[in-house]
Amino acid sequence: TKNNFDPTIFDYMYFGITIAQHHLFYSHTWAAALLVNGAKDLPALMVNQACTTSTTCINLAASDIELGTYQTGFALMTDRCSNGPHTVWPQPFGPGGEVESENWMMDNFNSDPWAGQKMIQTAENVAKELGTTREECDAVTLRRYEQYQDALANDRAFQKRYMFSPEVKISKKKTMLVEEDEGVTPTSAEGLARLRPVEPGGVHTFGAQTFPADGNCGVIVTTRDKAKELSADPNVDIQIVSYGFSRAKKGYMAQAPVPAAEMALEKAGIKVGDLKAVKTHQPFAINDIYMAAKMGMDVNWMNNYGNSMIYGHPQAPTAGRIIVELLEETVMLGGGYCLWAGCAAGDTGAALVFKIG
Repeated sequence: TKNNFDPTIFDYMYFGITIAQHHLFYSHTWAAALLVNGAKDLPALMVNQACTTSTTCINLAASDIELGTYQTGFALMTDRCSNGPHTVWPQPFGPGGEVESENWMMDNFNSDPWAGQKMIQTAENVAKELGTTREECDAVTLRRYEQYQDALANDRAFQKRYMFSPEVKISKKKTMLVEEDEGVTPTSAEGLARLRPVEPGGVHTFGAQTFPADGNCGVIVTTRDKAKELSADPNVDIQIVSYGFSRAKKGYMAQAPVPAAEMALEKAGIKVGDLKAVKTHQPFAINDIYMAAKMGMDVNWMNNYGNSMIYGHPQAPTAGRIIVELLEETVMLGGGYCLWAGCAAGDTGAALVFKIG
């Protein structure tokens, strides 16, 4: 969009968040009021679909606009996975009424109450079924890191197409600009080879998976005419074409993006060969290896400029950032169709097809 516009153009807001913060109960309406600085009574809805929260927020806004419910929606996604909350739950029938407790971040990484497995174990399940090796996972990890270096080239020219630097208060008297990704681990073939698998007999090391991060992302969804009015380049049309969803078999989360992507492509009436670019949420190396194998893609062609396996996973906004990067890349390639797909906790998946031009 143009650098300056009046946020009161928004008719509705979807607020994506997956990790509870103080005043979570009011977070969506509070955020909406702050967004317009009280100048408008902007309604909002809180959305949580774990790692595909952004995808669903964008799809919900697009569906509302297609139905004529309103003209301009805003999808705002945020999460702070660092310093996450510790919740105490009552358990009146426990021994002595002893409470249950939950660390929102790590406890849920380490146990799906339905599948009964750690998230990384679901990745290992898929790798074992496909026959994927440790060397293949390391190779894909290194490739994603190399692609991420392209996003940093020329003083982060690619990232500066969409990323801006927020000012963060770090003490009573000091603030700092957050200008680039933090927590990215330098990666080399030799370094990856030295790491041990996280699970005994597994193929994923800590290098071949993402890490918890903090982040925010906003996406405006509106009509074609309104988009032209707001756009920094009215000659660039970006259309949301189709949405796909899925749920893989229990304990096989990394398989979920494939049926979601296939649904989105079918609804769009296109095939893999029609795509100019593909980007994914990749919590584990196996995600892209499996998707490439099942959908006839080159795993080294996907995810130019890196993805969440390299720069981290703040959950609700993760897909939003990757989608924005996908759109920027496709614009740079001259337009055409592009696909985003990803998995989410509970063996679910989602996908979106876009058309540019």
